[in-house]
Amino acid sequence: MKEANDNYQGKAVKQATFPPSADIVQIVESWDNMGFNAKRLARACKIYEKMCQDKECVKFFALSGAMVPVGMQKVVYDFIDEGFIDVLVTTGANLTHDLAEALGDHHLQGHATEDKQTDAALHEDELNRIYDVYMPNSIYENMEDWIGTWKLDPKSSLKEAIWEVGKHLPQDSKSILRICYDKQIPIYCPAFTDSGLGMQLMFKYPNINLNHFEDLNEMINKAWDTKVPGVFICGGGVPKNFIFQAMQFSPNSAKFVVQITTDAQVSAGGLSSASLSEAVSWGKINAKGESSQVHLDATIAMPIILSYLKQKKLEGTL
Repeated sequence: MKEANDNYQGKAVKQATFPPSADIVQIVESWDNMGFNAKRLARACKIYEKMCQDKECVKFFALSGAMVPVGMQKVVYDFIDEGFIDVLVTTGANLTHDLAEALGDHHLQGHATEDKQTDAALHEDELNRIYDVYMPNSIYENMEDWIGTWKLDPKSSLKEAIWEVGKHLPQDSKSILRICYDKQIPIYCPAFTDSGLGMQLMFKYPNINLNHFEDLNEMINKAWDTKVPGVFICGGGVPKNFIFQAMQFSPNSAKFVVQITTDAQVSAGGLSSASLSEAVSWGKINAKGESSQVHLDATIAMPIILSYLKQKKLEGTL
Protein backbone atom coordinates (compact mmCIF):
# COMPACT_ATOMS: atom_id res chain seq x y z
CA MET A 1 0.00 0.00 0.00
CA LYS A 2 1.39 3.37 -0.99
CA GLU A 3 2.47 5.91 1.60
CA ALA A 4 -0.24 8.27 0.36
CA ASN A 5 -2.81 5.79 1.65
CA ASP A 6 -1.45 5.24 5.16
CA ASN A 7 -4.60 6.84 6.61
CA TYR A 8 -6.76 3.73 6.16
CA GLN A 9 -6.85 0.85 8.59
CA GLY A 10 -6.70 -2.13 6.24
CA LYS A 11 -8.15 -4.52 8.81
CA ALA A 12 -10.70 -7.09 7.66
CA VAL A 13 -14.35 -6.23 8.21
CA LYS A 14 -15.75 -8.63 10.79
CA GLN A 15 -19.04 -10.26 9.80
CA ALA A 16 -20.76 -9.70 13.12
CA THR A 17 -23.32 -11.90 14.82
CA PHE A 18 -25.77 -10.79 17.50
CA PRO A 19 -27.15 -13.09 20.21
CA PRO A 20 -30.59 -13.12 21.85
CA SER A 21 -30.84 -10.31 24.35
CA ALA A 22 -33.31 -9.72 27.18
CA ASP A 23 -31.77 -6.25 27.49
CA ILE A 24 -32.71 -5.45 23.88
CA VAL A 25 -36.29 -6.57 24.57
CA GLN A 26 -36.40 -4.29 27.62
CA ILE A 27 -35.04 -1.37 25.60
CA VAL A 28 -37.57 -1.99 22.82
CA GLU A 29 -40.38 -1.98 25.39
CA SER A 30 -39.13 1.40 26.61
CA TRP A 31 -38.92 2.77 23.08
CA ASP A 32 -42.49 1.65 22.47
CA ASN A 33 -43.61 4.33 24.95
CA MET A 34 -41.59 7.09 23.30
CA GLY A 35 -41.77 8.90 19.96
CA PHE A 36 -39.88 9.50 16.71
CA ASN A 37 -37.74 6.63 15.39
CA ALA A 38 -37.44 4.99 18.81
CA LYS A 39 -41.19 4.35 18.62
CA ARG A 40 -41.00 3.33 14.95
CA LEU A 41 -38.23 0.82 15.64
CA ALA A 42 -40.12 -0.67 18.57
CA ARG A 43 -43.19 -1.04 16.35
CA ALA A 44 -41.00 -2.64 13.68
CA CYS A 45 -39.78 -5.25 16.19
CA LYS A 46 -43.31 -6.05 17.30
CA ILE A 47 -44.70 -6.20 13.77
CA TYR A 48 -41.96 -8.63 12.76
CA GLU A 49 -42.75 -10.64 15.88
CA LYS A 50 -46.38 -10.88 14.75
CA MET A 51 -45.22 -12.01 11.31
CA CYS A 52 -43.31 -14.86 12.94
CA GLN A 53 -46.19 -15.77 15.25
CA ASP A 54 -48.75 -16.00 12.45
CA LYS A 55 -48.24 -19.48 10.97
CA GLU A 56 -50.02 -18.47 7.76
CA CYS A 57 -47.73 -15.49 7.23
CA VAL A 58 -45.14 -15.75 4.47
CA LYS A 59 -42.22 -13.45 5.29
CA PHE A 60 -40.89 -11.64 2.21
CA PHE A 61 -37.53 -9.97 2.88
CA ALA A 62 -36.13 -7.22 0.62
CA LEU A 63 -32.41 -6.62 1.01
CA SER A 64 -31.00 -3.76 -1.04
CA GLY A 65 -27.66 -2.02 -1.23
CA ALA A 66 -24.42 -3.73 -0.26
CA MET A 67 -24.93 -4.85 3.30
CA VAL A 68 -22.40 -7.71 3.27
CA PRO A 69 -19.25 -5.56 2.81
CA VAL A 70 -20.03 -3.61 5.98
CA GLY A 71 -20.39 -6.72 8.13
CA MET A 72 -24.06 -7.76 7.86
CA GLN A 73 -23.60 -11.17 6.22
CA LYS A 74 -24.12 -13.18 9.40
CA VAL A 75 -27.07 -10.99 10.42
CA VAL A 76 -28.92 -11.91 7.22
CA TYR A 77 -27.70 -15.51 7.57
CA ASP A 78 -29.21 -15.68 11.07
CA PHE A 79 -32.52 -14.21 9.90
CA ILE A 80 -32.69 -17.12 7.45
CA ASP A 81 -31.33 -19.75 9.85
CA GLU A 82 -33.82 -18.80 12.58
CA GLY A 83 -36.76 -19.08 10.17
CA PHE A 84 -37.46 -15.36 9.99
CA ILE A 85 -37.28 -15.26 6.16
CA ASP A 86 -39.34 -17.32 3.70
CA VAL A 87 -38.54 -15.45 0.48
CA LEU A 88 -35.43 -13.32 -0.11
CA VAL A 89 -35.26 -10.61 -2.77
CA THR A 90 -31.91 -8.90 -2.99
CA THR A 91 -29.37 -7.10 -5.13
CA GLY A 92 -26.61 -8.67 -7.15
CA ALA A 93 -24.17 -6.68 -5.02
CA ASN A 94 -25.13 -8.53 -1.85
CA LEU A 95 -24.78 -11.89 -3.62
CA THR A 96 -21.42 -10.91 -5.08
CA HIS A 97 -20.00 -9.80 -1.74
CA ASP A 98 -21.50 -12.80 0.05
CA LEU A 99 -19.75 -15.09 -2.41
CA ALA A 100 -16.46 -13.26 -1.87
CA GLU A 101 -16.63 -13.73 1.91
CA ALA A 102 -17.67 -17.37 1.49
CA LEU A 103 -14.58 -17.99 -0.64
CA GLY A 104 -12.36 -16.70 2.15
CA ASP A 105 -11.78 -13.18 0.86
CA HIS A 106 -12.48 -10.16 3.05
CA HIS A 107 -13.57 -6.59 2.70
CA LEU A 108 -11.36 -4.11 4.51
CA GLN A 109 -12.08 -1.35 6.98
CA GLY A 110 -11.14 2.03 5.58
CA HIS A 111 -12.09 5.69 5.66
CA ALA A 112 -14.74 7.76 3.96
CA THR A 113 -13.32 10.60 1.88
CA GLU A 114 -14.29 13.25 -0.63
CA ASP A 115 -10.68 13.69 -1.72
CA LYS A 116 -10.07 12.63 -5.31
CA GLN A 117 -6.36 12.19 -4.68
CA THR A 118 -7.03 9.65 -1.94
CA ASP A 119 -9.47 7.75 -4.16
CA ALA A 120 -6.99 7.89 -7.04
CA ALA A 121 -4.35 6.37 -4.76
CA LEU A 122 -6.80 3.65 -3.74
CA HIS A 123 -7.40 2.91 -7.41
CA GLU A 124 -3.66 2.53 -7.95
CA ASP A 125 -3.60 0.08 -5.05
CA GLU A 126 -6.46 -1.87 -6.69
CA LEU A 127 -8.86 -1.08 -3.87
CA ASN A 128 -12.50 -0.14 -4.54
CA ARG A 129 -14.17 2.09 -1.94
CA ILE A 130 -17.69 1.52 -0.60
CA TYR A 131 -17.95 4.62 1.62
CA ASP A 132 -15.60 3.57 4.45
CA VAL A 133 -15.02 -0.04 3.35
CA TYR A 134 -12.57 -1.24 0.69
CA MET A 135 -12.88 -4.20 -1.65
CA PRO A 136 -9.64 -5.50 -3.22
CA ASN A 137 -9.68 -6.28 -6.94
CA SER A 138 -8.26 -9.70 -6.08
CA ILE A 139 -11.76 -10.68 -4.94
CA TYR A 140 -12.91 -10.67 -8.56
CA GLU A 141 -9.87 -12.68 -9.64
CA ASN A 142 -10.52 -15.37 -7.03
CA MET A 143 -14.21 -15.41 -7.91
CA GLU A 144 -13.45 -15.93 -11.59
CA ASP A 145 -11.13 -18.83 -10.80
CA TRP A 146 -13.73 -20.47 -8.55
CA ILE A 147 -16.58 -20.11 -11.05
CA GLY A 148 -14.46 -22.09 -13.50
CA THR A 149 -14.41 -25.14 -11.20
CA TRP A 150 -18.07 -26.18 -11.69
CA LYS A 151 -20.82 -26.14 -14.33
CA LEU A 152 -24.00 -24.10 -14.61
CA ASP A 153 -27.02 -24.58 -16.87
CA PRO A 154 -26.98 -21.24 -18.75
CA LYS A 155 -30.68 -21.59 -19.64
CA SER A 156 -32.06 -22.24 -16.16
CA SER A 157 -34.18 -19.83 -14.17
CA LEU A 158 -32.19 -17.20 -12.33
CA LYS A 159 -33.34 -18.57 -8.97
CA GLU A 160 -32.06 -22.04 -9.86
CA ALA A 161 -28.75 -20.57 -11.04
CA ILE A 162 -28.32 -18.67 -7.78
CA TRP A 163 -29.05 -21.85 -5.82
CA GLU A 164 -26.43 -23.63 -7.94
CA VAL A 165 -23.86 -21.04 -6.89
CA GLY A 166 -24.74 -21.65 -3.24
CA LYS A 167 -24.62 -25.42 -3.69
CA HIS A 168 -20.88 -25.33 -4.43
CA LEU A 169 -19.90 -23.17 -1.44
CA PRO A 170 -18.50 -24.63 1.80
CA GLN A 171 -21.27 -25.70 4.19
CA ASP A 172 -19.62 -23.92 7.11
CA SER A 173 -19.15 -20.63 5.28
CA LYS A 174 -22.08 -18.78 6.93
CA SER A 175 -22.98 -17.74 3.40
CA ILE A 176 -26.40 -16.36 2.48
CA LEU A 177 -26.14 -18.18 -0.84
CA ARG A 178 -25.28 -21.48 0.84
CA ILE A 179 -27.99 -21.43 3.51
CA CYS A 180 -30.67 -20.44 0.97
CA TYR A 181 -29.67 -23.45 -1.12
CA ASP A 182 -29.61 -25.75 1.92
CA LYS A 183 -33.03 -24.59 3.15
CA GLN A 184 -34.41 -24.08 -0.39
CA ILE A 185 -35.28 -20.47 0.41
CA PRO A 186 -36.01 -18.74 -2.90
CA ILE A 187 -33.58 -15.95 -3.76
CA TYR A 188 -34.87 -13.55 -6.38
CA CYS A 189 -32.48 -10.99 -7.84
CA PRO A 190 -34.36 -9.01 -10.50
CA ALA A 191 -31.33 -6.78 -11.24
CA PHE A 192 -28.79 -9.62 -11.28
CA THR A 193 -26.96 -8.36 -14.37
CA ASP A 194 -26.13 -5.21 -12.40
CA SER A 195 -23.47 -7.04 -10.37
CA GLY A 196 -19.97 -8.44 -10.37
CA LEU A 197 -21.28 -11.98 -10.04
CA GLY A 198 -23.56 -11.48 -13.04
CA MET A 199 -20.63 -10.25 -15.10
CA GLN A 200 -18.41 -13.14 -14.00
CA LEU A 201 -21.03 -15.69 -15.09
CA MET A 202 -21.38 -13.92 -18.45
CA PHE A 203 -17.61 -14.10 -18.95
CA LYS A 204 -17.74 -17.83 -18.19
CA TYR A 205 -20.86 -18.47 -20.30
CA PRO A 206 -20.94 -15.90 -23.17
CA ASN A 207 -24.34 -17.18 -24.39
CA ILE A 208 -25.95 -17.25 -20.95
CA ASN A 209 -29.67 -16.48 -20.95
CA LEU A 210 -31.04 -17.09 -17.47
CA ASN A 211 -34.83 -16.93 -17.33
CA HIS A 212 -35.78 -13.85 -15.31
CA PHE A 213 -39.43 -14.11 -16.26
CA GLU A 214 -39.74 -17.53 -14.66
CA ASP A 215 -38.66 -15.88 -11.41
CA LEU A 216 -41.20 -13.10 -11.92
CA ASN A 217 -44.00 -15.58 -12.55
CA GLU A 218 -43.00 -17.60 -9.50
CA MET A 219 -42.90 -14.47 -7.34
CA ILE A 220 -46.38 -13.41 -8.43
CA ASN A 221 -47.71 -16.92 -7.78
CA LYS A 222 -46.20 -16.88 -4.29
CA ALA A 223 -47.83 -13.54 -3.55
CA TRP A 224 -51.13 -14.76 -5.02
CA ASP A 225 -51.15 -17.95 -2.95
CA THR A 226 -50.10 -16.29 0.32
CA LYS A 227 -53.00 -15.79 2.72
CA VAL A 228 -51.06 -13.49 5.04
CA PRO A 229 -48.19 -11.62 3.35
CA GLY A 230 -45.58 -9.97 5.56
CA VAL A 231 -42.85 -7.76 4.13
CA PHE A 232 -39.60 -6.53 5.64
CA ILE A 233 -37.59 -4.02 3.59
CA CYS A 234 -33.97 -3.13 4.20
CA GLY A 235 -33.46 0.00 2.14
CA GLY A 236 -35.64 0.03 -0.96
CA GLY A 237 -35.01 0.15 -4.70
CA VAL A 238 -35.60 -2.85 -6.95
CA PRO A 239 -36.00 -5.47 -4.17
CA LYS A 240 -38.74 -3.38 -2.53
CA ASN A 241 -40.66 -2.87 -5.75
CA PHE A 242 -40.24 -6.48 -6.91
CA ILE A 243 -42.14 -7.63 -3.84
CA PHE A 244 -44.67 -4.82 -3.82
CA GLN A 245 -45.60 -5.14 -7.51
CA ALA A 246 -46.38 -8.81 -6.86
CA MET A 247 -48.62 -7.72 -3.97
CA GLN A 248 -50.28 -5.15 -6.20
CA PHE A 249 -51.54 -7.81 -8.60
CA SER A 250 -52.49 -10.35 -5.93
CA PRO A 251 -55.77 -10.70 -4.00
CA ASN A 252 -54.08 -10.36 -0.60
CA SER A 253 -52.05 -7.20 -0.08
CA ALA A 254 -49.41 -7.10 2.64
CA LYS A 255 -50.82 -7.29 6.18
CA PHE A 256 -47.50 -6.62 7.94
CA VAL A 257 -44.85 -4.25 6.56
CA VAL A 258 -41.62 -2.85 7.96
CA GLN A 259 -39.17 -0.65 6.07
CA ILE A 260 -35.77 0.49 7.31
CA THR A 261 -34.57 3.41 5.22
CA THR A 262 -32.47 6.56 5.44
CA ASP A 263 -34.34 8.11 2.50
CA ALA A 264 -36.65 10.66 4.05
CA GLN A 265 -37.48 13.10 1.24
CA VAL A 266 -40.93 11.79 0.37
CA SER A 267 -41.77 14.78 -1.83
CA ALA A 268 -39.04 13.80 -4.33
CA GLY A 269 -41.18 10.82 -5.39
CA GLY A 270 -38.46 8.22 -4.94
CA LEU A 271 -39.61 4.66 -4.32
CA SER A 272 -37.26 4.06 -1.41
CA SER A 273 -38.60 7.11 0.41
CA ALA A 274 -42.21 6.61 -0.69
CA SER A 275 -44.38 6.32 2.39
CA LEU A 276 -45.93 2.99 3.22
CA SER A 277 -49.26 4.79 3.25
CA GLU A 278 -48.73 5.64 -0.42
CA ALA A 279 -48.40 1.90 -1.12
CA VAL A 280 -51.94 1.43 0.21
CA SER A 281 -53.25 3.44 -2.76
CA TRP A 282 -51.62 0.90 -5.10
CA GLY A 283 -53.10 -2.08 -3.31
CA LYS A 284 -49.66 -3.22 -2.21
CA ILE A 285 -50.37 -2.83 1.52
CA ASN A 286 -53.67 -3.62 3.19
CA ALA A 287 -55.34 -0.51 4.60
CA LYS A 288 -56.12 -2.49 7.77
CA GLY A 289 -52.61 -3.87 8.07
CA GLU A 290 -49.80 -2.84 10.40
CA SER A 291 -46.73 -1.00 9.20
CA SER A 292 -43.73 0.94 10.42
CA GLN A 293 -41.27 2.94 8.35
CA VAL A 294 -38.10 3.47 10.35
CA HIS A 295 -35.70 6.20 9.24
CA LEU A 296 -32.49 4.67 10.50
CA ASP A 297 -29.27 3.07 9.25
CA ALA A 298 -29.98 -0.62 8.61
CA THR A 299 -26.63 -1.60 10.16
CA ILE A 300 -28.08 -0.39 13.46
CA ALA A 301 -31.73 -1.38 13.11
CA MET A 302 -31.37 -4.91 11.74
CA PRO A 303 -29.13 -6.28 14.53
CA ILE A 304 -31.57 -4.88 17.10
CA ILE A 305 -34.54 -6.51 15.39
CA LEU A 306 -32.63 -9.78 15.07
CA SER A 307 -31.63 -9.87 18.76
CA TYR A 308 -35.20 -9.02 19.73
CA LEU A 309 -36.64 -11.86 17.62
CA LYS A 310 -34.02 -14.34 18.81
CA GLN A 311 -34.87 -13.55 22.43
CA LYS A 312 -38.59 -13.91 21.78
CA LYS A 313 -37.91 -17.28 20.11
CA LEU A 314 -35.79 -18.30 23.08
CA GLU A 315 -38.66 -17.39 25.40
CA GLY A 316 -40.98 -19.55 23.31
CA THR A 317 -43.30 -16.79 22.13
CA LEU A 318 -42.56 -17.28 18.42
